[in-house]
Amino acid sequence: MTNPLILEPQKPADACVIWLHGLGADRYDFMPVAEALQEVLLSTRFVMPQAPTRAVTINGGYAMPSWYDIKAMSPARAIDESQLEDSAAEVIRLIKEQQAKGINLSRIILAGFSQGGAVVLHTAYIKWQEALGGVMALSTYAPTFADSTELNASQQRTPALCLHGVYDPVVVPAMGRTAFEYLKQWGVSATWQEYSMEHAVLPEEIQDIATWLIERLR
Repeated sequence: MTNPLILEPQKPADACVIWLHGLGADRYDFMPVAEALQEVLLSTRFVMPQAPTRAVTINGGYAMPSWYDIKAMSPARAIDESQLEDSAAEVIRLIKEQQAKGINLSRIILAGFSQGGAVVLHTAYIKWQEALGGVMALSTYAPTFADSTELNASQQRTPALCLHGVYDPVVVPAMGRTAFEYLKQWGVSATWQEYSMEHAVLPEEIQDIATWLIERLR
Protein backbone atom coordinates (compact mmCIF):
# COMPACT_ATOMS: atom_id res chain seq x y z
CA MET A 1 0.00 0.00 0.00
CA THR A 2 0.97 3.64 -0.43
CA ASN A 3 2.59 5.09 2.66
CA PRO A 4 0.07 6.81 4.93
CA LEU A 5 -0.07 10.55 5.37
CA ILE A 6 1.28 11.31 8.85
CA LEU A 7 0.64 14.63 10.62
CA GLU A 8 2.89 15.09 13.63
CA PRO A 9 1.57 17.25 16.48
CA GLN A 10 3.07 20.42 17.98
CA LYS A 11 4.24 18.51 21.06
CA PRO A 12 5.78 15.01 21.27
CA ALA A 13 3.08 12.52 20.32
CA ASP A 14 1.44 10.59 23.16
CA ALA A 15 -1.76 9.71 21.26
CA CYS A 16 -2.71 8.73 17.73
CA VAL A 17 -5.79 8.81 15.51
CA ILE A 18 -5.73 6.41 12.55
CA TRP A 19 -8.27 7.80 10.08
CA LEU A 20 -9.54 5.98 6.97
CA HIS A 21 -11.10 7.85 4.04
CA GLY A 22 -14.18 6.77 2.09
CA LEU A 23 -14.65 5.07 -1.27
CA GLY A 24 -13.14 7.03 -4.15
CA ALA A 25 -11.35 9.52 -1.88
CA ASP A 26 -7.71 9.55 -0.76
CA ARG A 27 -5.49 9.95 2.30
CA TYR A 28 -5.61 13.74 1.98
CA ASP A 29 -9.42 13.88 2.27
CA PHE A 30 -9.48 14.47 6.03
CA MET A 31 -6.17 16.33 6.28
CA PRO A 32 -7.89 19.73 6.88
CA VAL A 33 -10.01 18.14 9.62
CA ALA A 34 -6.96 16.57 11.25
CA GLU A 35 -5.05 19.87 11.10
CA ALA A 36 -7.98 21.66 12.75
CA LEU A 37 -8.22 19.00 15.47
CA GLN A 38 -4.49 19.30 16.18
CA GLU A 39 -5.11 22.92 17.18
CA VAL A 40 -6.67 21.52 20.37
CA LEU A 41 -5.04 18.07 20.46
CA LEU A 42 -1.47 19.30 20.80
CA SER A 43 0.15 15.91 21.29
CA THR A 44 -1.97 13.73 18.98
CA ARG A 45 -0.50 12.26 15.81
CA PHE A 46 -2.83 11.62 12.86
CA VAL A 47 -2.13 8.71 10.53
CA MET A 48 -4.18 8.59 7.32
CA PRO A 49 -3.60 5.52 5.14
CA GLN A 50 -4.40 5.30 1.44
CA ALA A 51 -6.72 2.60 0.09
CA PRO A 52 -5.45 0.67 -2.94
CA THR A 53 -6.93 1.52 -6.33
CA ARG A 54 -9.04 -1.35 -7.66
CA ALA A 55 -12.16 -2.12 -9.68
CA VAL A 56 -15.46 -1.48 -7.88
CA THR A 57 -18.31 -3.58 -9.22
CA ILE A 58 -21.17 -1.24 -8.29
CA ASN A 59 -19.42 1.56 -10.16
CA GLY A 60 -19.29 -0.37 -13.40
CA GLY A 61 -15.92 -1.89 -12.63
CA TYR A 62 -14.26 1.52 -12.63
CA ALA A 63 -10.98 1.51 -10.70
CA MET A 64 -10.82 3.85 -7.71
CA PRO A 65 -9.40 3.97 -4.18
CA SER A 66 -11.34 1.30 -2.32
CA TRP A 67 -10.85 -0.59 0.93
CA TYR A 68 -12.88 -3.46 -0.58
CA ASP A 69 -15.06 -4.16 -3.61
CA ILE A 70 -18.81 -3.64 -3.26
CA LYS A 71 -20.54 -6.16 -5.51
CA ALA A 72 -24.17 -5.16 -4.88
CA MET A 73 -26.04 -2.50 -2.89
CA SER A 74 -29.16 -4.40 -1.86
CA PRO A 75 -30.78 -5.91 0.04
CA ALA A 76 -27.59 -5.46 2.07
CA ARG A 77 -24.09 -4.60 0.85
CA ALA A 78 -22.47 -7.59 -0.85
CA ILE A 79 -18.75 -7.10 -0.40
CA ASP A 80 -15.42 -8.78 -1.06
CA GLU A 81 -14.70 -9.98 2.46
CA SER A 82 -11.12 -11.04 1.68
CA GLN A 83 -10.34 -7.45 0.68
CA LEU A 84 -12.01 -6.21 3.87
CA GLU A 85 -9.76 -8.57 5.84
CA ASP A 86 -6.69 -7.25 4.02
CA SER A 87 -7.68 -3.68 4.90
CA ALA A 88 -8.28 -4.62 8.54
CA ALA A 89 -4.84 -6.25 8.60
CA GLU A 90 -3.34 -2.98 7.36
CA VAL A 91 -5.07 -1.07 10.18
CA ILE A 92 -3.76 -3.60 12.70
CA ARG A 93 -0.27 -3.13 11.28
CA LEU A 94 -0.62 0.62 11.85
CA ILE A 95 -1.86 0.07 15.42
CA LYS A 96 1.17 -2.10 16.19
CA GLU A 97 3.46 0.45 14.55
CA GLN A 98 2.14 3.16 16.87
CA GLN A 99 2.52 0.83 19.85
CA ALA A 100 6.15 0.29 18.86
CA LYS A 101 6.59 4.07 18.86
CA GLY A 102 5.44 4.22 22.48
CA ILE A 103 1.75 5.07 22.08
CA ASN A 104 -0.44 3.24 24.61
CA LEU A 105 -3.39 1.31 23.16
CA SER A 106 -5.73 3.35 25.37
CA ARG A 107 -4.62 6.43 23.39
CA ILE A 108 -5.03 5.00 19.90
CA ILE A 109 -8.30 5.94 18.21
CA LEU A 110 -9.59 4.44 14.96
CA ALA A 111 -11.72 6.67 12.73
CA GLY A 112 -13.31 6.14 9.36
CA PHE A 113 -15.78 7.72 6.97
CA SER A 114 -18.24 5.56 5.00
CA GLN A 115 -16.32 2.53 3.66
CA GLY A 116 -13.37 3.49 5.87
CA GLY A 117 -15.70 3.42 8.86
CA ALA A 118 -16.82 -0.09 7.98
CA VAL A 119 -13.17 -1.17 8.04
CA VAL A 120 -12.45 0.34 11.45
CA LEU A 121 -15.63 -1.10 12.99
CA HIS A 122 -14.66 -4.55 11.68
CA THR A 123 -11.08 -4.10 12.90
CA ALA A 124 -11.87 -2.86 16.41
CA TYR A 125 -14.77 -5.14 17.28
CA ILE A 126 -14.21 -8.31 15.23
CA LYS A 127 -10.46 -8.68 14.53
CA TRP A 128 -8.53 -6.77 17.21
CA GLN A 129 -8.77 -8.47 20.59
CA GLU A 130 -7.62 -5.70 22.94
CA ALA A 131 -9.19 -2.45 24.14
CA LEU A 132 -8.44 0.70 22.17
CA GLY A 133 -8.97 4.35 23.02
CA GLY A 134 -12.09 4.44 20.86
CA VAL A 135 -13.68 4.27 17.43
CA MET A 136 -15.25 7.12 15.44
CA ALA A 137 -17.68 5.80 12.84
CA LEU A 138 -18.74 8.53 10.40
CA SER A 139 -21.64 7.94 7.97
CA THR A 140 -20.93 4.23 7.91
CA TYR A 141 -22.19 0.72 8.55
CA ALA A 142 -20.93 -2.63 9.86
CA PRO A 143 -21.04 -5.34 7.18
CA THR A 144 -19.79 -8.12 9.48
CA PHE A 145 -21.53 -7.44 12.81
CA ALA A 146 -24.44 -9.79 12.03
CA ASP A 147 -21.95 -12.67 11.87
CA SER A 148 -20.81 -12.15 15.47
CA THR A 149 -22.67 -12.90 18.70
CA GLU A 150 -20.60 -11.22 21.40
CA LEU A 151 -17.40 -9.34 22.16
CA ASN A 152 -14.68 -10.19 24.65
CA ALA A 153 -14.31 -8.00 27.73
CA SER A 154 -11.46 -5.98 26.18
CA GLN A 155 -13.36 -5.25 22.97
CA GLN A 156 -16.33 -4.09 25.06
CA ARG A 157 -14.13 -1.44 26.66
CA THR A 158 -13.50 0.32 23.34
CA PRO A 159 -16.02 3.22 23.20
CA ALA A 160 -17.63 4.29 19.94
CA LEU A 161 -18.89 7.57 18.51
CA CYS A 162 -21.38 6.93 15.69
CA LEU A 163 -22.22 9.98 13.56
CA HIS A 164 -24.65 10.06 10.63
CA GLY A 165 -26.57 12.39 8.34
CA VAL A 166 -30.34 12.03 8.51
CA TYR A 167 -30.59 12.61 4.73
CA ASP A 168 -27.75 10.27 3.73
CA PRO A 169 -28.72 8.58 0.42
CA VAL A 170 -25.47 6.57 0.16
CA VAL A 171 -25.37 4.83 3.54
CA VAL A 172 -28.93 5.24 4.77
CA PRO A 173 -29.23 6.16 8.47
CA ALA A 174 -30.83 2.81 9.31
CA MET A 175 -27.59 1.02 8.35
CA GLY A 176 -25.56 3.20 10.70
CA ARG A 177 -28.15 2.85 13.44
CA THR A 178 -28.04 -0.94 13.13
CA ALA A 179 -24.27 -0.92 13.74
CA PHE A 180 -24.81 1.30 16.79
CA GLU A 181 -27.51 -1.02 18.16
CA TYR A 182 -25.19 -4.02 17.85
CA LEU A 183 -22.53 -2.17 19.84
CA LYS A 184 -25.02 -1.26 22.59
CA GLN A 185 -26.29 -4.85 22.67
CA TRP A 186 -22.72 -6.07 23.10
CA GLY A 187 -22.11 -3.76 26.07
CA VAL A 188 -20.02 -1.11 24.31
CA SER A 189 -20.24 2.51 25.52
CA ALA A 190 -21.54 3.87 22.21
CA THR A 191 -22.96 7.31 21.35
CA TRP A 192 -25.27 8.02 18.39
CA GLN A 193 -25.52 11.50 16.91
CA GLU A 194 -27.46 12.63 13.82
CA TYR A 195 -26.98 15.76 11.72
CA SER A 196 -29.01 17.62 9.08
CA MET A 197 -26.80 16.52 6.20
CA GLU A 198 -26.42 13.93 3.46
CA HIS A 199 -23.26 11.81 2.96
CA ALA A 200 -20.89 14.49 4.21
CA VAL A 201 -19.17 16.10 7.19
CA LEU A 202 -20.35 19.28 8.93
CA PRO A 203 -18.46 21.82 11.09
CA GLU A 204 -20.86 21.00 13.94
CA GLU A 205 -19.88 17.35 13.61
CA ILE A 206 -16.18 18.22 13.71
CA GLN A 207 -16.77 20.15 16.93
CA ASP A 208 -18.49 17.12 18.46
CA ILE A 209 -15.56 14.96 17.36
CA ALA A 210 -13.12 17.39 18.97
CA THR A 211 -15.07 17.32 22.24
CA TRP A 212 -15.18 13.52 22.25
CA LEU A 213 -11.46 13.20 21.46
CA ILE A 214 -10.47 15.74 24.13
CA GLU A 215 -12.40 13.75 26.74
CA ARG A 216 -10.41 10.63 25.86
CA LEU A 217 -6.98 12.06 25.10
CA ARG A 218 -6.57 15.03 27.45
